[in-house]
Amino acid sequence: MANEITICECFARDGLQHESASISTAEKIALIGAFSDASFPRIEATSYSSPAHVPVFADASQVLAGIARRPGTCYKATCPNPRAVQRALDDLDAGHGADEISLLVSATQSHTQRNLRTTREAQWDNIAEMVKLAGDRFRLIGVVSMALGCPFEGKVDPGSVLADLSRFSALGVKHVSVCDTTGHGTPTTVRRLFERIARELPDTVPIAHFHDSRGTGLANCYAAYEAGCRWFDSAIGGVGGHPAQIQYGEGFTGNVATEDLVNLFEAEGIDTGIDLEKLQDASRQCEAVLKRELLSRVARSGFGHLAA
Repeated sequence: MANEITICECFARDGLQHESASISTAEKIALIGAFSDASFPRIEATSYSSPAHVPVFADASQVLAGIARRPGTCYKATCPNPRAVQRALDDLDAGHGADEISLLVSATQSHTQRNLRTTREAQWDNIAEMVKLAGDRFRLIGVVSMALGCPFEGKVDPGSVLADLSRFSALGVKHVSVCDTTGHGTPTTVRRLFERIARELPDTVPIAHFHDSRGTGLANCYAAYEAGCRWFDSAIGGVGGHPAQIQYGEGFTGNVATEDLVNLFEAEGIDTGIDLEKLQDASRQCEAVLKRELLSRVARSGFGHLAA
């Protein structure tokens, strides 16, 4: 039986891209192994970003070659441009490729220029080329950053976000991560957006990817769930944010903490399929690698659902 929701563990990519500490390839492989042991159905393993711009992922191919793959788990790599897709294809041909690749756009021009060093229209041209290159060899995951507000341009029109999801759909990309990249969403704005997605784009599978910059991340996730969303992204310990070399957020930039998200859903009687004991082990391992206490309440207080 399928779990009611699907959680993607993003520590190894969205989490580590924000870290300035040096993390070895062996440590990354061990962490992804711990996430696999905890039975995550999807794991964001690495990125094919340019090593010159995001050096933490210079070992993307070595990480994908080194991980032990759990049957039933999809391993994802981020691809910002066609060259990245070609690298993903080369690794696939070598026998150690990703199962999914993410294709990135931003809802705003300013963030596109800051994060991808191009324009929105040029990036959409890239996306069309990337989809053609990838063919049917991966599950393609669209990504719309700044979908609920932008620190450079302010409020984002939900209609423009729907238009971006529609453009992905027209290219055959049915799974799209809707990202509150700098934590401006509220339960009301999230619910309205995801209700519109369900109503206007019923063939699209939206993925709630929320950052907890202002403490609304868990509430926003539940609002998305109430609006029909069943796919979620999160990162153990609430780590993450923009790449360390490309700043567009400050303060608490991280994702919703996986431990806290799993606890919320399980306490509400919503099956996540995650092994809670193994998740605790993975949480401790992440703290050991980063050598600090991370921002998960559940990591400190324990899981809160009580036996009858």
